[in-house]
Amino acid sequence: MLDALSASAQPRVVRRGDYAPPAWLVPDLALHFTLDPARTIVRATLKVERNGAHDLPLLLDGDGLELLALRVDGAAVDPVFAGEQLSIALAGDAHEIETEVALAPERNTQLMGLYASGGLLCTQCEAEGFRRITWFPDRPDILTRYRVRLEADKARYPILLSNGDPVASGDLAGGRHFAEWHDPFPKPSYLFALVAGDLVANRTGFVTRSGREVSLAIWVRAPDLAKTDHALHALETAMRWDEQVYGREYDLDVFNIVAVDDFNFGAMENKGLNIFNSRYILADPDTATDYDYDAVAAVVAHEYFHNWSGNRVTCRDWFQLSLKEGFTVLRDQQFSADQGSPAVKRIEDVRSLRAAQFPEDAGPLAHPVRPDEYQEISNFYTATIYNKGAEVIRMMHTMLGAERFRQGADLYFDRHDGTAATVEDFVRAMEDASGADLAQFRLWYSQAGTPRVQALLSHEPGDGRARLSLRQSVPPTPGQPVKQPMALPLRIKLFGAETAAPLAAEQLVELRDETAEIVFEGVSERPVLSINRGFSAPVIVDANRPAADLAFLSAHDDDPFARYEAIQQLMLDTLVLGVTQGRADHGAVIAAVRATLRDRALDAAFIAEAVLLPSESFIGDQMAMVDPEAIHRVREALRRDLAQSLAADWRAAYEGAHANRFEYSPAAKGARRLRTVSLGYVMASGAPDAPEIAFAQFEAADNMTDRQGALTALVNSDADCREAALDIFYHRYSDNALVLDKWFSTQALATRDGTLDRVIELAQHRDFTLANPNRARALVGAFSVNQRAFHTAGGGGYAFVADQLIALDKLNPQTAAKLVPALGRWRRFDAERAQAMRGALERILAVPGISRDMFEQVSKSLE
Repeated sequence: MLDALSASAQPRVVRRGDYAPPAWLVPDLALHFTLDPARTIVRATLKVERNGAHDLPLLLDGDGLELLALRVDGAAVDPVFAGEQLSIALAGDAHEIETEVALAPERNTQLMGLYASGGLLCTQCEAEGFRRITWFPDRPDILTRYRVRLEADKARYPILLSNGDPVASGDLAGGRHFAEWHDPFPKPSYLFALVAGDLVANRTGFVTRSGREVSLAIWVRAPDLAKTDHALHALETAMRWDEQVYGREYDLDVFNIVAVDDFNFGAMENKGLNIFNSRYILADPDTATDYDYDAVAAVVAHEYFHNWSGNRVTCRDWFQLSLKEGFTVLRDQQFSADQGSPAVKRIEDVRSLRAAQFPEDAGPLAHPVRPDEYQEISNFYTATIYNKGAEVIRMMHTMLGAERFRQGADLYFDRHDGTAATVEDFVRAMEDASGADLAQFRLWYSQAGTPRVQALLSHEPGDGRARLSLRQSVPPTPGQPVKQPMALPLRIKLFGAETAAPLAAEQLVELRDETAEIVFEGVSERPVLSINRGFSAPVIVDANRPAADLAFLSAHDDDPFARYEAIQQLMLDTLVLGVTQGRADHGAVIAAVRATLRDRALDAAFIAEAVLLPSESFIGDQMAMVDPEAIHRVREALRRDLAQSLAADWRAAYEGAHANRFEYSPAAKGARRLRTVSLGYVMASGAPDAPEIAFAQFEAADNMTDRQGALTALVNSDADCREAALDIFYHRYSDNALVLDKWFSTQALATRDGTLDRVIELAQHRDFTLANPNRARALVGAFSVNQRAFHTAGGGGYAFVADQLIALDKLNPQTAAKLVPALGRWRRFDAERAQAMRGALERILAVPGISRDMFEQVSKSLE
C-alpha cells in the first residue's frame, strides 16, 4: 500500500507562456468503480500514445490517492514520484497503464473529486478534481473517450449514472448491481462525472431538428420531484433556442441532470450528466422567489449551452477559461432576454457586473479576462472571467452585427469541433467570417481594469453643429501600470432639449484612439447626449451631464437601458454630493421618480428597477475613500424623502401591483417586483400602518417572492412584529435547507443597527454549518457584502469573517478563498478600518497549514 501526500500550501506559479503540448495523449480510458462511501476502489486502464518525437516520461496527476497497484502493459512496476506527479518511463509509442486506488468519499469535505452528499455519491472535477479520483494527466487539452463501469449496493444506490449513453446494467451477487456508460465524444477529464444514489426522475422526451430522439431526466430525491417541472421546461426551451439561434443540436441519446445539496458552484456541465447545486433546480411558488425561478432557467440553459461552447469545443488550457465561460454567459443572457424583458435583463446583467466585476477590476485581485499566471486556477472563476468575458464577446456581437457574429460562431464551432481551442481561435473565426480586423480588440483579453471614457458635448447654435469630444483611459492595475487605448464600441444618440425629438439616428462609434471627436451636423436645438446606450461597452462614462439633462433622459430617452441609467446617475450624483458636502437637493430625484412611477407606457418591472436607489456598496465605489456610515445616513435620508414626498404614489403602485394568485410570467413577475419595491418605500416613509401592511402581506402571501419581500422590509426595520415574522418564517421552513438559507441571508444583509451581533449569534445557531457551501455563503458571504454592518466601527465584522474563513479553509478551501475579496478592499477605507482589515488578513495568512487557494487570495490582497 502506497500513499501519495496531499498538495502543500506552498505557492506554485503556473504561467501561460510556459504552455507546451502534452507529451502523451490518452485516447481511451476505462474506469471501474466499486463504490462505497467509506472506501471506494477505482481501477483505471489508460491507453496512452506518445505525442511527437521525445523521450519524456508519462506524468500522471494525483491528489490524496491511496495507490494500491500500478501496471504497465500488464506487468507490475514500482511507482516513481516527481513532486506531486507519478512519473512512468516508457520506451515505445503506445502502452496500456493500469492503476488501482482507494478513496474515502465521506471524508472529502473539499467537495472536489468523488464525495458524499446527503446519501449520494457524486463528483466535481472542474478544474482539477479528477486527480482526486485516479491518476491521470489532469489537463483540459487531453481529450479522451471514456467507458465507465459502476458497481454499488443496489438498496443504497439504486441509480448509477455517468457521462454519455448507458450501454449495460444488471444485478450482481450480494445485493449489488452495476451500470456501464460510454461517452463516444472525446472530452477532457474535468468533464467526467458520476452519481450514485436513491433518486427519482422527472422525465420527458425531446426531438432534435434532425429527428434525433433524446431522453431528458432530472434526478432528485423523491420529496423534491414536484419542484423540478420548471427546470425541465427550461431545459427543453434552451435546447430548442440553441437550435434556432446558434444552430447547435444535442448529440447523445440521453441528457441527465442531478441535483445535490453540497456543491461548490452553481452547476457543472459534465457531458450528458450535468450536476447542479439544488438551489438551481428546485422551484415551486411557496419556496422559490421569482429571482430563483429566473436563476434556475438561466443556469439550466447555461450548462446545456456548454455542450457546444465548452464540451464539443473545450479549452486548450485554463488560461482560456473565458473562452467557454464568457461565451456561454453571453448565450445564457441572450436566452433569458428572449424569455422575458430584454431591457430588464440588460439592467440586471449590468448591475451584477458593476457590483462584482468593477470592484474586482479596481482592487488588488484585478486580472485580465485571460490571465498570464495563477497559483490556484480555482481562484480565477471570477466575475472578470464570466461577466466581463461575456461583455467582451457581446462587444464583438455589437461591432460585427448579429448576422456576421452568427457566421463567426458557426465557423468557430465547425473549425474546432472535437479540439481544445484558444481565445485566438475564437477571435480569428470572427475575423475570418466577417472580414473585420480585431487586432486591437484583443487587448480586452490581456489588459485588466475598467476603461473610463470622458465625454464632453458642445453645441454651436449658429452653425447647427454639435461636437462630442471623447477621451479614454485605462487605470493601472497590479502588474500593469501602463495601458494601451482599447477598441470601444459606443452607441450614441442626441435628443433635442426642447422638442425631445431625436436629432439624428443612433450611431455606433468605435473609439480606438485615446481621443476622438465626432461632429453632428444639422443640430437645430440644444442637444442632450445619450451615450453607451444598451451598455454597449463595459466602461465607466464621465459625461458630466447636469441634473436637468439626466431628468430629461429619464423621461424621454428611447433606449430603455439609457433611460434607466439616466435616473440612476441622477440619484448617484445626488447621493455622492450628499456624502461629500453634507447635503444635497432631492428635488430633481423626486420629480424624476414621480414621472417614472406615473408613466403608464412603462412596464412594472422596468419601473421597479429604475426607482430603486443605488446600493450603498455602489455609492462607495464612486468615492476615493468609503465612509460607510455617511453613505448609509445620506442614502436613508433620500429614501425617506422619496417615501414621504411620494407616499400616495407608492401606495397606489403597491395596490395596483396586487395579484390574487401566483403566475410565472413577465407581467406577473414585474407586478411582484414593483409591489416589493413599493412596500420598501411605504416602510421607509415611517407611516404608522406600514409594519401592519408588511406583516399582512407576509402572512397572506401565496408565493415566496411576496413573503420574502415583506420579511426583508420588516427585518430592515425596528417594527415590533419583526421577530415574530422571523420566527414564523423559520418554523414554517425549518426542514427546507434552501429556504433556510434565505432566512440566514435576509438577516445577514439587514442594514439596521445590531446586525453584526445578530450574525455572530446566527453563526452559533443549530442550523448553521460551514460544511455546506450554500449555508456558508448565506451567512458569511451575505454579511461580507453588507457594507454598513461588515464595516462596523471597531473591526468586529472583520474579525468575525476572518474567524469563519479560517475554519472554512480547513473544510473547503475553494469556498473559503472566494470570500476573501471583501477584506482585500482595505485601501479604500479610513486608517482605522484599513488597519483592522489588514490585521484580519495577516491573521489568516499566519495560520499553519493554510490552503493554496487561501494563500493566493490573502497574499495578493496584502500586496
